[in-house]
Amino acid sequence: MQLERSEKAAIFLERLPQKVNRQIMLSLEACVHCGLCTDRCHYVLANPGDVTYAPAYKADRLRKLFKAHMDWTGRIAPWWVGARSVYTDAELEELKDTVFGKCTNCRRCSVNCPMGVDMATFNRMARGLLVHVGVMPEGVSHVAKDQWEIGNQMGVLNEEYLDTLTWMEEELQDEYGDPNIKIPVDKPDCDVMYTINPREVKYDPRTIAEAAAIFHFAGESWTMSSAGWDMTNFGLFNGDDELGAAVAGRVYDTLERLRAKKLVISECGHGFRSTRCEGPNWGKRQLGFPMESAIVTMTNYIQQGRIRVDKSKNTVPVTYHDSCNLARSCGIFEEPRALLKLIVSDFREMYPNRAENFCCTGGGGAMSMSEYTPRRLQSARIKAEQLKATGAKIVATSCHNCVDGLYDLIRHYKLDMEVKLLVNLVANALVPTEKIAGKAVPVPAAVEAARAPAKLLAGYKILVVDDEPDVRTYLRSIFQEQGAEVVEAPDARQAMRSLLSGKPHLMTLDLIMPHKTGDWLYWELRKDPNFADLPIVIITGYARMEAPGVDFHKFIAEKNLPPPEAFIEKPIQPEMVLDTVLKILGSRMSLQV
Repeated sequence: MQLERSEKAAIFLERLPQKVNRQIMLSLEACVHCGLCTDRCHYVLANPGDVTYAPAYKADRLRKLFKAHMDWTGRIAPWWVGARSVYTDAELEELKDTVFGKCTNCRRCSVNCPMGVDMATFNRMARGLLVHVGVMPEGVSHVAKDQWEIGNQMGVLNEEYLDTLTWMEEELQDEYGDPNIKIPVDKPDCDVMYTINPREVKYDPRTIAEAAAIFHFAGESWTMSSAGWDMTNFGLFNGDDELGAAVAGRVYDTLERLRAKKLVISECGHGFRSTRCEGPNWGKRQLGFPMESAIVTMTNYIQQGRIRVDKSKNTVPVTYHDSCNLARSCGIFEEPRALLKLIVSDFREMYPNRAENFCCTGGGGAMSMSEYTPRRLQSARIKAEQLKATGAKIVATSCHNCVDGLYDLIRHYKLDMEVKLLVNLVANALVPTEKIAGKAVPVPAAVEAARAPAKLLAGYKILVVDDEPDVRTYLRSIFQEQGAEVVEAPDARQAMRSLLSGKPHLMTLDLIMPHKTGDWLYWELRKDPNFADLPIVIITGYARMEAPGVDFHKFIAEKNLPPPEAFIEKPIQPEMVLDTVLKILGSRMSLQV
């Protein structure tokens, strides 16, 4: 019997082939259900035993539709490939709960997929299909409406925006006692046009003033605009490419109208991604001007001597949260860390970080979906544990969305921390000077030499044992950069030969290698009086010993061997490796003394 399909379901399916591009099709076809993505999702880790949070399960809600309507296997053997269509509005609501309520599109599962499946890309596509037929969280509907009709996602009226700029300008002039500090608006032919997040106008206008102070003391030729100033873009969150193109286009049109030379984008993960990376594709535009994050702008000002900072003004321990859109989607990993090392005295890395960092739980538009707040805060437990482990009192980030997500979870889990943007910390460290007008201040060679960091591993010899050349090269660069002498071995046998020719101060050891395995080498060394005291750091894809047949803990217990000095799991995080090695060698040196 042919089931009757609702009007919304029919329109949803009619639009499906129009939205499935090559990337989405490959992702829908490539999944082999290996499960490697499962424990990469913060929803899964916070809700153990609930299979509906697993990335592969969520993807299958969409894959069934693809198989039923676009893949030949679904037409020939639908029961075999799990093909299934949608017929009712209730089924669309169930799909809404999955794609909006159980995924923030953070892409942590995507970067860990060996098949290259990008869950976030086709999850966004599904959101767009649902939005097209009016099935979405109420908050998503309101925000998108404001961005279409008012021009920004928070419904800030133009009068309110301009009044806020005037207010901040007056505050700056009073603070620095300088009537020449301005927040220019619609000034033509400037070197920089600065775009912001409407949250700054509505809830955090001080960030506008802080950025203005930095531009002023750098002697920058800059302006803001009276229209097209919102660089955030809800089209990224709700899957609406038309909205995405329109919002990004307003920013591009404004810059071209003012004839600015460069677009500097305020701290916002999805805003940067939408404006810099996705907007030209959505709008099918070829742009003739560069765009950069304010993170890069501030770092350049300091390194070029255009502004002076004093990191002793920021002595409270600081950690850094990688915004999913800036880090995983745009590759901005090192830039914020380079900036933090210039402006704070005590920076503490959280683990995991960079591409492996956990979502703040506010991404993907989740902060606008109040119906999913309990679920969001439950999953935030993973991030809260990450933050607490750092011992930091400030978590810095470079995204206004993350500020809200982090603030919520810090309050919910009663953490003794506060959230800061990078611009807050730069402004706090700023040393007001006369404007330098873009000229770098020369630094005497003696001063430059005194600033050069000490080589922390100078005088140490480290043996790196791993069968993967890329891993050996990566570890060698980490250790050599700090002055260590590095010897490499691709397997256990060559490692033994290297050891017999000269004992290192420390050895890193992979477990899974051809010929003789890492556990064999570990056993040989621990029973040899000449090497029993050699510090060994296990660096492997199975450091947690969860793989069948690689139970290293059981192995050393059966052999009655002492444990290694440390376990580190791949993928390698350089700061974690370096910190671990320094602690081990430092403790050894103190014992010898």
